Amino acid sequence: MNALEFYKKRIEEINIELKELQSRKSIFGFLRLGTIVAVIAVFYFLWNVNNLFTIGLAVLILIVFIRLIYKDLANKAAIRQLQQLISINKKELGALNGDYAPFADGARFTPHTHYYANDMDVFGRASLFQFLNRTTSEFGAEKLADWLLTPSKKEIILARQIAVKELSTKAKWHQNLQAIGNESNIKKTTLTNIENWLKQPNVFSQFKPWKWLRYFLPAIVISICFLYAFDVIGENVLYPTLFISAAIAYQINKLVAPLHNQLSSLVLDLETFSKSVGHIEKQHFDAPLLFQLKDKLKGNHKKASIQINLLKKILDKLDLRYNIVISVPLNLLLLWSLQQVLALENWKKENDVDISNWFDALAEFEVLQSFATINYNNPDWCFPNMTDTYFEIHATSLGHPLIKKEYRVDNTINIRNAASVMLITGSNMAGKSTYLRSVGVNAILCMAGAPVCASNFTMSPVQILSSMRVADNLEENTSTFYAELKKLKTIIEKINGGEDVFILLDEILRGTNSLDRHTGTDALIRQLVKQKTAAILATHDVELAKIENEYPTNIYNYHFDAQITGEELYFDYKLKEGVCTNMNASLLMKKIGLSI
Repeated sequence: MNALEFYKKRIEEINIELKELQSRKSIFGFLRLGTIVAVIAVFYFLWNVNNLFTIGLAVLILIVFIRLIYKDLANKAAIRQLQQLISINKKELGALNGDYAPFADGARFTPHTHYYANDMDVFGRASLFQFLNRTTSEFGAEKLADWLLTPSKKEIILARQIAVKELSTKAKWHQNLQAIGNESNIKKTTLTNIENWLKQPNVFSQFKPWKWLRYFLPAIVISICFLYAFDVIGENVLYPTLFISAAIAYQINKLVAPLHNQLSSLVLDLETFSKSVGHIEKQHFDAPLLFQLKDKLKGNHKKASIQINLLKKILDKLDLRYNIVISVPLNLLLLWSLQQVLALENWKKENDVDISNWFDALAEFEVLQSFATINYNNPDWCFPNMTDTYFEIHATSLGHPLIKKEYRVDNTINIRNAASVMLITGSNMAGKSTYLRSVGVNAILCMAGAPVCASNFTMSPVQILSSMRVADNLEENTSTFYAELKKLKTIIEKINGGEDVFILLDEILRGTNSLDRHTGTDALIRQLVKQKTAAILATHDVELAKIENEYPTNIYNYHFDAQITGEELYFDYKLKEGVCTNMNASLLMKKIGLSI
């Protein structure tokens, strides 16, 4: 079953299941109403018959009522889950048609300066990030951004590839993980607040009197109330006892308030986190990386999901202090806030682990499932082969991932050694820049461990450097030409430093005159060959192609051209060997009215 059929079938199946759950929702509503009516009827008809029997029967009906509430809540949660799954599958249908707008574009991760991020449209609208992104947490989105910005080592890339291949066969599983994550976008502040709390001293458990007071005082207060109810003692004992309990509870609440304020906002994120981690813990994995990530989701002999859910439940109980109707009797009789804060500190002692590992593991799963979705949606793509030596790159049917298949023109690349420079000449709009970006974007995907848009692809792990899109900066009082020089300076420093880099350059030194541009570009090409650095350079300057005569084993001329029929231009966007002899600028200028 291909991706299109799978998503359509999933929507049909989920809609059937959703209708069933929605009908149950109505039934639960009627049953709950019926139990309320039943309780009223029991008291109305049976109270004068047998009081004890009436109370017992009413309690049984109330137990049924509470059970119905929990069943109804579970049913509503299942409905929300199915609605999320429908939304996910509809988005994937849109993605298959080239619509990635529903996915976050990662614009906030755009670095001020970077080796290639701006040139390759890594972030922002219609970006590589938006194309890939299926993450649901801030941690996952940040991890995806990091993988796209930082090339990985060969062993890491290969481990990710194996993991992505396995997850690609578990489409329903990772859709469920995505649906759980959509319930709440787990924020970075969640981990920050937990880590800050874990570093704080245990104020209550360190003060030993609190430990016995938590049991001693509630036992006294409940006993006094019980004795008062049976007229064993009078109000002169009850009221002072309640007053003392209230005073102590008030002081405890003042001490608990700052901690509660720090942690209370985490409940929704913790619930989502616990469910997500639990979903991972239940799944069997064969890929070593997935197994390692799952293994990170462990506490001190307990699963992370159980521990996080326990923390969430304690905070839920502590949240009752916001409900004055419930909190007053609970604190008077049980010192409720003290019980929960001591439970929190006990949780802290039992979970003396690096909790950031749990969040990091979930983030990696989210990125890997993003890559798995892309792999599932594009079965004709391949996973790159990785070589050890610097440098080579070979690919056939290489295209830009963000161009729809029916409009995309695929090409090849074949750089055999480090001291190789592909010099691409060509007419305007013929495809030079798109080709460079196709190579660059697929190299980024390769370095991240994702599948690439090619039928086969081989590459050496390398740092990608590019200079394609340079703009001035008024804030820094930097002209376009100077901004490009700064970029080229970084590239030259890395070349001279002997670093393993792969360079993509598009019409460099545009901000100066043609003579200086030719001289500078010529010098750079010679320096690339001298330092044995692999590069692709696109230019309109066909004179540069003559350098191939001096370096026939290092410089390789290719071109993109246009076919001119009468007064019309036609582009095939195919890479061809040799130097371009067919330029189109004059024809284009004539078309806008210039007399040439």
